Amino acid sequence: MGSLFRRKHYAENADSGQLNRVLGTWDIVFFGIAAIIGAGSFSSLGEAIFRGGPGVIVLYLICGFACAFTALCYAEFASRIPTAGSAYTYAYASFGELIAWVIGWALIMEYSFGNIYVAFSWSDYFTSFMDRIGVHIPDYFTCSYTEAKKAFLNNSNNGELINAWKSAPIIGGLKIIVDIPALVINGLITWLCYQGIKESKNFNNFFVILKLFVILLVIAVGVGYVNTGNWFPTTSTPTSGSFMPNGFAGVMSAVSGVFFAYIGFDAISVLSEETKNPQKDLPKGMLISLGLCTVIYIILTLVLTGLVDYRKFDGIGDPLSFVFDKSNLNLPWMEFIVALIAIVAITTVLLVFQMGQPRIWMAMSRDGLLPKKFQEVHSKNKVPSFATIVTGIVVGIPILFTDKTFVLDFTSIGTIFAFVLVCGGVLLLPPKEKIKGRFHLPYINGKIFFPLIFIGGLVFFYFYQPEFSHNLTNISDPTEGEFRLAIIIFIIFNLALCVLTFIKNLSLIPLIGLSSCLYLLTGMSHENWFWFGLWFAIGLIIYFLYGYKNSKLNQIKNGIS
Repeated sequence: MGSLFRRKHYAENADSGQLNRVLGTWDIVFFGIAAIIGAGSFSSLGEAIFRGGPGVIVLYLICGFACAFTALCYAEFASRIPTAGSAYTYAYASFGELIAWVIGWALIMEYSFGNIYVAFSWSDYFTSFMDRIGVHIPDYFTCSYTEAKKAFLNNSNNGELINAWKSAPIIGGLKIIVDIPALVINGLITWLCYQGIKESKNFNNFFVILKLFVILLVIAVGVGYVNTGNWFPTTSTPTSGSFMPNGFAGVMSAVSGVFFAYIGFDAISVLSEETKNPQKDLPKGMLISLGLCTVIYIILTLVLTGLVDYRKFDGIGDPLSFVFDKSNLNLPWMEFIVALIAIVAITTVLLVFQMGQPRIWMAMSRDGLLPKKFQEVHSKNKVPSFATIVTGIVVGIPILFTDKTFVLDFTSIGTIFAFVLVCGGVLLLPPKEKIKGRFHLPYINGKIFFPLIFIGGLVFFYFYQPEFSHNLTNISDPTEGEFRLAIIIFIIFNLALCVLTFIKNLSLIPLIGLSSCLYLLTGMSHENWFWFGLWFAIGLIIYFLYGYKNSKLNQIKNGIS
């Protein structure tokens, strides 16, 4: 049993020299912005606003808060283990092999499935832009089969999906519905990643500047048209005129869409072996990019919810251009600019995620948990060649049969779970020597502070949301019952954590990160948990059939070279 939790000790320069070290602090910042500001702001933001109303800004603050403390934990690991692999390598060093495999499997889900969603979003903006310039792509070539069928069976208001199902050509009794733009961009990004990190860096930095420009332009132009009444919409419900028209549970139901906006910051941690000074540049770049993006998201959300009533964002996949169309502000020049730059913005997200996945596989292969083929590095381009090609295939095939909503929820729950283990892993790390020029996570004894913060938070929430608090134990409620049960479990777990902290003098920063990420998991539905569990069941089968036996630590134990 103990062999399942055997830990790997990473040497200072382990596995170094295979990849090109060309990235500095600001390159890391730009890669972080590229990953964080993309599909989250240009696509999933619309669904988040519709679910949570103007109050969704509270969720952005919660997610930003959770990610800030998680980023500090990532930074601590990055300063200790400057090796490609992100949370996977961190878990291997702190929790042991089985949990490392679980995290690696979660990261495969995060990057691969995340890029499927981003590819769909890119396709939405691309086809919308082509329509604006007079080039129409048939609807059955701009969506997935599953998406069109689901829309038809559920009598959706999305006319394009309904038309795709009705007008699609039939071959052998099967409707031909394929998202061609999503497949094409996946292929092009895979090719670019194969060319090398330097080429990817130059491409990324240029495009990041463009998308920051358009977001600032949206904010600058939109501010003049904000109607503050939209921040407190009137409805027929008891929450009439509320900042949270669908209640606090409605805000939390948007957690997948909101958190998806933040998952990119951990993707840059896989670039350790391509960073000039990973112990210094990686933590600094990660924290700077997260801080900048959080501020941008909050301001952008305030502007969008002030421009258009939140209910109009139902099913909107291009919210930034939507607010300027003829049915809203009627600024066609802005609509055109946003639609064009959105294509650029989402392309950079694809790039960063598509770079991250092969490096996770490479790290797992080095440890013997995956076949050796995955650790092959191209002699000229200095990239994980085989793993990069496989990533393109793994992303491309599901584009044919899955849909955006499923992928969004699936990706977010896996990422939050990885964040939970990273924060928990820092609590298990031994003290380290302070070295000038490297990041060092400050130790603050949480013995008194964490229980005070948590209990104080409960008291604040009780008075802030009295109606929800009074009905907390009514888990049979068809609307909020599931969320209430999740909150009860969250409270019990944190009370146990308070006791453990008091006894063990645990560090406050990773504790807050752990508790914050656990709270985000309360917004996940039972369907999310079912598919999440099924995915990990498959992963565990693969581990016990291949990884456990072929693990390098297992071979060392048995004297196999």
